[in-house]
Amino acid sequence: MKKETDIRHQDTICTNESHLQHKWYHDLKYLIVGVLFGIVFVKAEIISWFRIQEMFRLQSFHMYGVIGSAVVTGMISVWIIKKFKMKTIYGVKISIAPKTFNKGQIYGGLIFGFGWAITGACPGPLFAQIGTGAFAVIITLVSAVLGTWVYGYFRNNLPH
Repeated sequence: MKKETDIRHQDTICTNESHLQHKWYHDLKYLIVGVLFGIVFVKAEIISWFRIQEMFRLQSFHMYGVIGSAVVTGMISVWIIKKFKMKTIYGVKISIAPKTFNKGQIYGGLIFGFGWAITGACPGPLFAQIGTGAFAVIITLVSAVLGTWVYGYFRNNLPH
């Protein structure tokens, strides 16, 4: 039987969270990178409702190519981190927690996929969509936040 810590090892603090204190402007670099990333999303048409609908209707390879290249990049990155025992820029060891499969991942993936297909938006590009003037997406953003809150509220009563 799984221990509670095996399931919820990252409850309130991320495994690799830094405890360093920085000035407020230290985080501006994340804002800048986020804005640039949003611009790339817009230019690559990743936030396009039409591109997302094409993907779910199996009419275009565009989004599958983007997602597939992201998965491959992530796999290579994790392999390099593990192979060379890389550390953060502050010299802290990077810890990648082992993952175990459970049926909740299937249910969560289906709910996520249905929501993505219905709204034409996954959580990543929501802000970029809003930034382009698609203000109706604010409803999707609020729904995503509420869904996360509801899960957090009922988490201890759900099978994991």
